[in-house]
Amino acid sequence: MDHLLWEEISSGLPSTRQLVQVVIRLLAATLLGAAIGFERKKARKPGGVRTHALVCLGTTVLVLSCWQVGMELEDISRVLQGIITGIGFLGGGTILKLSQEKDIQGLTSAASVWMTAAIGLSVGLGAIGIALLSTGLALLILTLTGRFENRSPGHGDR
Repeated sequence: MDHLLWEEISSGLPSTRQLVQVVIRLLAATLLGAAIGFERKKARKPGGVRTHALVCLGTTVLVLSCWQVGMELEDISRVLQGIITGIGFLGGGTILKLSQEKDIQGLTSAASVWMTAAIGLSVGLGAIGIALLSTGLALLILTLTGRFENRSPGHGDR
């Protein structure tokens, strides 16, 4: 019985090396998503640490699962297309149109959710370096440009 349980838990992870790779990728996705979420929370914007960490982790899990079951690249590309489209709907939920003020808010938060998903896809595909650089650039965009926009007359992109 214990042997069967271990087989199910380690299914698709035939070696310790692969298990370690998966753990590293899952942790990286969680931390990178949380970093962007922390910035959003600190800026008092929609979608905080949990949302961004879950989006990043979730996209990584989907990619890793495809990889672990041996899907072909063409099939994985269809999964990626579905994720990218689906995240657009999630991000759309953060956008509000304030009819009285004719103002649209939440575009940057929606974009940060979409970017977080892209980072998760990168991590899942094993491009952790790209994910790290992208996270750094996203944080730079969110923090520095936000400061400049708040000083400008129209307050720029919301």
